[in-house]
Amino acid sequence: MQNISRQKVWELLCRYTETGSLRKHALAVEAAMRYYAEKFGEDVEYWGAIGLLHDFDYEKYPDKHPLAGPDILRAEGFDEAFINSILSHVDFTGVPRETKLEKTLYAVDELCGFIIAVALVRPSRKLEDVRVKSVKKKMKDKAFARQVSREEIIKGAEELGIPLDEHIGNVIEALQKVADHLGL
Repeated sequence: MQNISRQKVWELLCRYTETGSLRKHALAVEAAMRYYAEKFGEDVEYWGAIGLLHDFDYEKYPDKHPLAGPDILRAEGFDEAFINSILSHVDFTGVPRETKLEKTLYAVDELCGFIIAVALVRPSRKLEDVRVKSVKKKMKDKAFARQVSREEIIKGAEELGIPLDEHIGNVIEALQKVADHLGL
């Protein structure tokens, strides 16, 4: 991924993802990945790029996501570690999550979407008003954001080795830093 700028990553995302909500999800996952990269002393730009592109092929290839992306990413100059990280963010690819980066991507993906859903039902519709307690309460409500896998959220925190409450708090904090870009 050497010499690939965030601008190039953003342009690639936008070339394959036109829907505003999917772009905002990518921005949310990018923010969470950057947060954890900083926390773990890792490459913030690299982790952020993976967060931005983890679902880039979803809109154009929903039945092949994320398996449609590797050839595109290779042609754009991304390395195999980058590509494997993206492939590992869903269980059905069979690509194991071995690195801290891969485990983090898995752990933040579903949780970002869930936290945003919680923010959207707050009277203020603001991330600044979302608390760990409110996220945990909504996780118990199976009718709320039913497409979001609670099991994956829990499994992600476990694989990352961070207590669930702390992980939720970390991702809330990460998303609050980019709330304006998310419209929340």
